[in-house]
Amino acid sequence: MRRAVCPGSYDPATNGHLDIIERAAQLFDEVVVAVLINKKKQGLFSVEERLEMLREITEKLPNVRVDSWHGLLVDYCRQHGIVAIAKGLRSVSDFDYELQMAQMNRELSGVETLLMSNNPAYSFLSSSLVKEVATYGGDVSQMVPEVVNERLVQRLTRPE
Repeated sequence: MRRAVCPGSYDPATNGHLDIIERAAQLFDEVVVAVLINKKKQGLFSVEERLEMLREITEKLPNVRVDSWHGLLVDYCRQHGIVAIAKGLRSVSDFDYELQMAQMNRELSGVETLLMSNNPAYSFLSSSLVKEVATYGGDVSQMVPEVVNERLVQRLTRPE
């Protein structure tokens, strides 16, 4: 069985994330969507909330499962028999960073990285930008899955 991982913070997951997950699911027998835990960063959503939302938005993909991990991604890959890391690229700056990470991960473990160009419709999307727009009351409903939009509105709507 050929397994890949789609790592990220997913705080929150966007339609760009979902596009890469769906496309990776067509290429591999199993895809693990791994929420990487960074204890130094305070997220808008807890890790448990992110896992729950990801499970809901990927439930229609039978070969996708959702997990979390604290530590080196390559260690997760070794422990779970994962041969590839699937990542989306939005820009040249993404490529510069991801190329260095891909080379380091291959050197550390032999795990390959598949860098997938994002759908141009999502090339501007980032979790940070979505959170910023939503914080100021902007409509991000076309940028995130419905369940994520509902949670964003619920989390960021404050009574006046």
